Amino acid sequence: MTLRRVRESETLRTSPVETLNPLMNRRKFLKSAGVGLGVGVASSLVPNPIFREATAAVEPPKLEQYKTICTNCAVGCGLIGEVKDGVWVSQEPWFEHPINQGSLCAKGAAARSKVVSEKRLRYPMKLAGGKWQRISWDQAMTEVTAKLVELRKKYGPDALHFNFSAHQSNENGFAVRKWASMWGTNNVDFQARI
Repeated sequence: MTLRRVRESETLRTSPVETLNPLMNRRKFLKSAGVGLGVGVASSLVPNPIFREATAAVEPPKLEQYKTICTNCAVGCGLIGEVKDGVWVSQEPWFEHPINQGSLCAKGAAARSKVVSEKRLRYPMKLAGGKWQRISWDQAMTEVTAKLVELRKKYGPDALHFNFSAHQSNENGFAVRKWASMWGTNNVDFQARI
């Protein structure tokens, strides 16, 4: 590094910070900040009639709370289901539960959605002529059973692979596994990833 002497006739370069806003320097900024702080302190000393607390009390909804266990896997995490008029409306963490201590995985956090989701199918549907049509439970069971029996006779029991979702409960998974065994195959898998 070399040092050089600056003569009075030479102009000094200004720093980039000073050229950002030529109207605001450090002194003007500190004055403005002081005025703003003074206004804030003065407004906190204004008598109460100008500022008052809100008087309209909003009553929280009356919800029944039920401590329950998440059935999406075998861990057994706890959650608190909140019910209003017989409908599961929300869920809260169960902080005292010894396993998860209030935290839930993605499946546990979405446990309510598989029960009350608007996208959930509530009756059988069949694609006919390019459009989905609602059919009866008897018709759906008859058609599905006939197709399954036809496939088993033609290709054998190992022609099917049973894959049940991790979004189902442990009990559903157990039932699907038993059904596959009754069908005569071990082609069963569980998509147990989050």
